[in-house]
Amino acid sequence: MSDDAVASEPVDPASVPAPATELISQDFTAATVTALRHRLQSVVTAAGLTGDVGYDFVLAVHELVTNAVRHGGGHGRLDLRCQDDLLICEITDQGPATGSLPVRLPAADVVGGRGLWLAHRLAEGLVLTRRLHGVTATVTACLTRQDSPDVSSPAPGALRHDRPRGRPEDDDR
Repeated sequence: MSDDAVASEPVDPASVPAPATELISQDFTAATVTALRHRLQSVVTAAGLTGDVGYDFVLAVHELVTNAVRHGGGHGRLDLRCQDDLLICEITDQGPATGSLPVRLPAADVVGGRGLWLAHRLAEGLVLTRRLHGVTATVTACLTRQDSPDVSSPAPGALRHDRPRGRPEDDDR
């Protein structure tokens, strides 16, 4: 074997991530926010993210889109892709990248300032990347979930005995 040859181990094909599939790549302005939200809802549903989880993801993205319009220069770009079982949505704006990006709930008497907090709570992941000219917010959601069975629902044919609800501490009896 020569010195130029490099020994390599075989690569397990299952360990190589699948290429990402682009689902939406679209610029937006204040005038196109509503149409983009409807398109996003359709695409997310078609990808398999349905019910409350799908609605929450769309709402998280919508909050980031409206933040880009309001605070990021009046326009931005949305890129939604699917890689393996993960939806990845990037919202990019060209606004000034100064100041803080608070991902916390402001006081109840403060008007606004909840967009990043909502996006963080509604999506499965939120990453904010400050760039030279703007910010990119990335949210993710898993398409497949390994939820535990709902223990509050009785099995088919089982009898359920409802009791009146009292104080929360009474539920442990």
